Amino acid sequence: MPAIRNLAVGLPVRGGHLLVLDGTDFIKGESFHRAIGGGIEFGETAEQALRREFVEELAVSLQSVRLLGVLENIFEYEGQPGHEIVHVFSVDSTDLDAVPLDAELHVLDEGSPVRWRAISSLDRPVYPSGALGLLGSVVASPD
Repeated sequence: MPAIRNLAVGLPVRGGHLLVLDGTDFIKGESFHRAIGGGIEFGETAEQALRREFVEELAVSLQSVRLLGVLENIFEYEGQPGHEIVHVFSVDSTDLDAVPLDAELHVLDEGSPVRWRAISSLDRPVYPSGALGLLGSVVASPD
């Protein structure tokens, strides 16, 4: 029986852009964006997991993090059922501030592309579902 995964993900926002991973479900034929992060390990807090994941996936450190909320995400991906409890954080990073808005990064451990996307013109779903709604005033700030 599949297990429920506990995750921590971060939403870096800069100049009306959101840094997200680009993904595809080839069975559904759906392209999507996903918040950056991953699993919470036993004995680790959600914030510790978030900071570790950003180092492992993008080799960047986070200065400030703020929990926006917790989402329950029940879905199907590549024909397999999934169930996640996701801690969603807003994050700030001077390392990411130095990344140009037109740059393409890659997740270090598996190669998925990561890009800044204009929030006002996102053309694909953003997962976990509901994450964008949690951004609220973070998106409204013009930094």
